[in-house]
Amino acid sequence: MSKRIAGPEIERLIQLLAKVPGLGPRSARRAALHLIKKKEQLLAPLALAMGEAAEKVRVCSSCGNVDTIDPCAVCADPRRDAATIIVVEDVADLWALERAGTMSARYHVLGGTLSPLDGVGPDDLNIRRLVERVAEGGVTEVILAVNATVEGQTTAHYLTDQLAGFGTRVTRLAHGVPVGGELDYLDEGTLAAALKSRTAF
Repeated sequence: MSKRIAGPEIERLIQLLAKVPGLGPRSARRAALHLIKKKEQLLAPLALAMGEAAEKVRVCSSCGNVDTIDPCAVCADPRRDAATIIVVEDVADLWALERAGTMSARYHVLGGTLSPLDGVGPDDLNIRRLVERVAEGGVTEVILAVNATVEGQTTAHYLTDQLAGFGTRVTRLAHGVPVGGELDYLDEGTLAAALKSRTAF
């Protein structure tokens, strides 16, 4: 049995921090100590910000993004191309595409991928709302920006079938050699996809 080295409040802070992706028990202890040392500058404002987030954060009823307003800022922005919807697995993917800043389109967050082995079926994802959005009209292209995993590709095929018949173009992200990538360091699947998706120079 391990000895308790701090009060229950600090132990609880460490346990909760350890549940954050990318933080294990050791990193959680370091983060907790840093927060405690910087109590006035970090811990108190962080606690306040987390309380406000817990109270105000909403899931957008249109696309599934998280924001403090519903519909979210992306859906409410009239400058965005409403005819193009980029489908992503998670909110983190939406944020990554927004950081890239290459398209000013609308989004749709699925909340995961189809995975029969894990018991995740179509009703467990935000698929019905996507079909409704396309059925409402005005959408000319749906871009499937899902990961190039077996589950991602299964989800992409399922969505393509669900969206057939609406007259909407369904496309997917290109797969292959990343910018700045060296062939020697790429796996066989990536190289095969790059060769298959080759374009004119």
